[in-house]
Amino acid sequence: MASAADQLASGLNLSKFGQATELKKRLWFTLGALIIFRMLSYVPLPGVDPTQLGLLAQRTQGGVLDFFNTFSGGALERMSVIALGVMPYITASIVVQLATSLSPQLAAIKKEGESGRKKLNQYTRYGTVALTAVQGYVIAVGLETLGATQGLAPVVEPGMLFRVAAVISLIGGTMFLMWLGEQITSRGVGNGISLIIMAGIVAHLPTTLVQLFEGGRTGSMNPVTLVAIMAAVAGLVLFICFMERAQRRILIQYPKRQTQRGVQSERSHLPLKINTAGVIPPIFASSLLLMPLTISQFAGQQQAGAGWWGDFIITVNQYLQHGSLVYMLLYGAGIIFFSFFYTAVVFNPEETADNLKRYGGFIPGIRPGKNTEAYFDYVLTRITVIGAAYLTIICLLPEYLVSALAIPFYLGGTSLLIVVNVTMDTVTQIQSHLLAHQYGDLIKKAKLKGGRLR
Repeated sequence: MASAADQLASGLNLSKFGQATELKKRLWFTLGALIIFRMLSYVPLPGVDPTQLGLLAQRTQGGVLDFFNTFSGGALERMSVIALGVMPYITASIVVQLATSLSPQLAAIKKEGESGRKKLNQYTRYGTVALTAVQGYVIAVGLETLGATQGLAPVVEPGMLFRVAAVISLIGGTMFLMWLGEQITSRGVGNGISLIIMAGIVAHLPTTLVQLFEGGRTGSMNPVTLVAIMAAVAGLVLFICFMERAQRRILIQYPKRQTQRGVQSERSHLPLKINTAGVIPPIFASSLLLMPLTISQFAGQQQAGAGWWGDFIITVNQYLQHGSLVYMLLYGAGIIFFSFFYTAVVFNPEETADNLKRYGGFIPGIRPGKNTEAYFDYVLTRITVIGAAYLTIICLLPEYLVSALAIPFYLGGTSLLIVVNVTMDTVTQIQSHLLAHQYGDLIKKAKLKGGRLR
């Protein structure tokens, strides 16, 4: 009979999935939370006429807001109570993290451990409320003006009462999504905020695929182009999987010690992912673009014909259209910046070097301490350059081609990157739960056998 270690090393046995009660509860909780998210995307703001709003959405299609509408699962297009999604929360978390790096007071709070993390989370929640209130008011005012310019009445009774109700509803919807994401993270499987964003993107994929195949059937799209698109999507998925698994392994050696087999030295590897920041840079860059673009998009309709200021806002909106050069440059710069910023937040070379020195580990040929820290920083900078370039190419090149070929952008690089990355992380967590369940069963069996021997 195989030993416990051999059974564990043989890999995960999916037949044990039905016995993992805790994992099933987590999966059902995650599924239920995502269903609630999708249901809320169909609940309109109070005082909004859904029929008129649908006509308005058809007339104003295109632009960068359609891109962000994907992340909310169509909630922005339907002006639901979760129209802003989790983007204000992400923007607030970016501001808090940047402030932590710049402010000594906030840096000291961060070092307090669990209590410091709770304080920073509370600051993030306050920032989320403020950002949602600003964006919500601009959207409410812009919706009234936009309907008037298009000859429609999406707002039943325009005025201050509608604006206040819209802002309160949007704040409640965003805060509920933030709480829902935290619950998924703690009681479900995977990162809750990332899963909510992925669910919004995946909700549009069936419609997009139907439109693509319908275009090939009716002849509006060349069948060769359709096949090329599907092949490119498959190739992108494989390339993303390859890059997300790519690592730079640094050899770590520990001092020699006396064992039964003689003097032996232990060796291990410190794996550094090529894309250490994961899917965070595109999400952060998108969220930072969302707030000013939302304000300029709706304010442009409100200020149309109102002198030089209105003309300036309209010109800005034209330059920031989805697929434009200025939009691509801003988006790419945001991805590169957050690739380096988030990598610096996740991996601290000084702390890692100190931990190695404390436990007697060292890199062959590198002195412990400052030299090891400098080596970590050197290697991390080089691989982050590759990771940032990979993210920028994946997010921008397909988006440009999609815009140039007038293909629905839901199959763009950013959407695919988020879907594939979040899926891989979720599957990894499921495997970890299965492994922990099997390991627990093996320990129980070993205890039972030990009791019988006594």
